[in-house]
Order: sequence, then C-alpha cells, then structure tokens
Amino acid sequence: MKPSDPPPPTALASGLVRRFGRVPRWVHWSTAALMGCCLLTGATLYLPQLARLVGRRQLVETVHLYAGLALPVPMLAAAGSAGYRRDLRALNRFTAADRAWLRASLRFGSWRRAAARARIAPGVGKFNAGQKLFAAFVAGGALVMLGTGVIMQWGAGPLGPIPVGYRTGATFVHDLLAYGLFFGVVGHLWMAAHDPVARVGMRTGTVPVWWAAREHPAWSPGAAGPDHPAPTGETAGRDGGTSASGGTSASGGGGISRCATRSPQ
Repeated sequence: MKPSDPPPPTALASGLVRRFGRVPRWVHWSTAALMGCCLLTGATLYLPQLARLVGRRQLVETVHLYAGLALPVPMLAAAGSAGYRRDLRALNRFTAADRAWLRASLRFGSWRRAAARARIAPGVGKFNAGQKLFAAFVAGGALVMLGTGVIMQWGAGPLGPIPVGYRTGATFVHDLLAYGLFFGVVGHLWMAAHDPVARVGMRTGTVPVWWAAREHPAWSPGAAGPDHPAPTGETAGRDGGTSASGGTSASGGGGISRCATRSPQ
C-alpha cells in the first residue's frame, strides 16, 4: 500500500464496510444535480425542438448560467474534509494495476475481459481505472465548461471585448465538450444500473464485505492484514435471506437491501 492510498476499512459487525463518508457522498450528489441541471438546460437552449417545447428561454438561460457557475462549489467546499482529500489522492494516482485494468477492458469478448480482469483484480484499490478516468474527465470538463461559458456570457462586455474568434472558439469547445460530458454521464449511469451494490454504497456509504473483496480487493478489509480477515462469502439465513462474512443478515444493516447484498452464485 502506498502512503496516498486510503487505509483499508474495518468490517462492521453487520458484514458491511464503510466505503464513503458523508462529505464524499454530498459532493457526489450535489455535483450530479448541478451537472444534470446544466445538461438539461443546455440541451433545451441548444435544440430548437426542446426550446419550443419548454419555452421561457430567458429563465432557462439564467438557470443554466448559475448552475454552471456553482458546479465547482461542492468540490471546493469539501476540501476541508480529510476523508475527501484521501479519496482525491487515490483518484489522482494511477498504478500498474490500473494500466493492466485498462488493457483488460479493451479486450474483445466479454469472457476475455472477465478473465483478464480476474487476473489483475488483486491490485485494484478503492477506485478502479475506469472510475479514476471518469472522475478526471468530469473535473477537467467542468473547469473547461466554466471557462468557456464565462467567455461566452461576458466576453463582449465586462471581460472584453474579447476578439470574436476567441468567443467563437469558446462556443465550439463548450458545445463539443457538452456532448462528451453527456455521453460520459450516460455511460456512468449505465454502469451504475448494472451494479446495485455500488448504487447502495453511494447512497448509504456502506457496502458488503464480499463485494469489496471482489471488486476492490486491495482496499477491502482483508487487505489490512491478519487483524481483518478476508470475507468468507455469504450464508443463508433462516428467513431465506443472506448474511455476509459474519453470519449477520446483510439485509438488516446500514440500509442495504437483501437484493443488493446477495453474493453472486
């Protein structure tokens, strides 16, 4: 483990493990709401069909402007949180395991990708390479969108006059990057739709130990050493539910539903 890695978590008595604290989850959902608002209002301003359907263009422009200006606020406001800063350091550090993960993801055929990822899985920490790249893309994209949006809004007035060529270029970059962010967000939602445990983890902050050991083994409790044994999987409860690594029903702890905590067969 490198010094910049988040420390491996300690398994809770319920068979769950703390993945995200309150501040990182607040940043995630606040940024998601602002980004969604920017994309929806931007599409309304950009597409004539939506513009005619929604109307009230001046109001939509105002909402789009202030949502865009507020986009970096949650990330800046959370800078005082030590846990949030640890997560940022983990997101900003790429390792050999991340490069192997990306190579495995580019293989053709789902079974080839699965086999390749299984070989490199032990090196995956709290965030995999895909999550790190997406976070970097969104953070960088938000800054570029903010800068180009400011030029578009005030380039002919208080900031200018900025030459028309620069303002035209800012408009082009703003529009092109909006497409990139839209497809990136759609891909993020598609991935989340196929991983209910990850969704619950972002909503409640906790995930089952077996999921942490399978998806992020270098970060899971078992990676901390002999004091935190690796999860042993689930056992069936008397009510037909499941319990994870400690014999305690996962459906009753931390808001994790039985469906979300059921270990794959």
